[in-house]
Amino acid sequence: MDVAAIDAIVSKFPEIKGNLIGILHEVQNHFHYLPEEELRYLSKKTDIPITQIYSIVNFYNRFSLKPKGKNEICVCLGTACHVKGAEKVMNALEENLHIQKGQSTEDMNFSLEEVRCIGACSLAPAVVINEETYGLVTPNKIPLLLSKHKDG
Repeated sequence: MDVAAIDAIVSKFPEIKGNLIGILHEVQNHFHYLPEEELRYLSKKTDIPITQIYSIVNFYNRFSLKPKGKNEICVCLGTACHVKGAEKVMNALEENLHIQKGQSTEDMNFSLEEVRCIGACSLAPAVVINEETYGLVTPNKIPLLLSKHKDG
C-alpha cells in the first residue's frame, strides 16, 4: 500500500468531503485505477465510510477498480462517430493491440474503452488517447497513433 501517495493527494484538498471526487481522480491518475487497499486507507484517513466511497466509484464510469494501462484509449461510438466508421477504428485498435474493448495490454501500456460521445462530432470518427483528441481517424492511422504512445 502506498500511504505516502494517498497522504500527498489528500493534503492538496483543504476540504475533504466536498472534494472526494477530485481526490478519487487524483488517486486514479496516480495508480491508473483505484486500488482497494488505498481506498480503505482513504476511508479511514478522511472518516468517509468505505461504502460511500464505493458508491461514488461505481456511479461514475470514469473510475476503475481494475488496473488500466498507462495510455487510456477511448473510441467514441456516438452517433456521428458511428456513422463515420468508428467501429472500423475500434476493430483496428483491437487487432493492433491484441485486446478487446474493456481490456488492457499485457504490458499495461494501453487500455481500450468505448465511450458514447466526447463532443467532437465535427472530427468524427474521434479517438482520445489520455487527454489528447484525434479526429478523422481511419483504421490505417492506428499504427502511427499507437507508436506515439508506446513505451521506449
